[in-house]
Amino acid sequence: MLEEWQTSWKNGDTGRKISNIMPSVSLRPTNWIREDVIFFSQHGPFPAYLKRFRLSDADFCSCGGIGTALHYATECIYTVSSHMRKPAPNFEQEWLKRIANNLVSR
Repeated sequence: MLEEWQTSWKNGDTGRKISNIMPSVSLRPTNWIREDVIFFSQHGPFPAYLKRFRLSDADFCSCGGIGTALHYATECIYTVSSHMRKPAPNFEQEWLKRIANNLVSR
């Protein structure tokens, strides 16, 4: 059963943001809190998410950037006191994996 789940997870069309961070399924739950799930899945009160599901007409943050979780965590002028250093685009997946696995960084 675990093998079927792993195959389904690996070849699925949904959950790719989380799959890139956690490529293997497990019977053990993660130690993520609600905010972690929102950040890593990017399913939350972000303009880009709301527009994607047609709950908003615009995907822009009030600062003018595209309102994603990564935007708020790394570059929005209204959240500067909570910023993390933004990775280069080619290192973004590895960066997210490291944050997800480092309890001290959250």
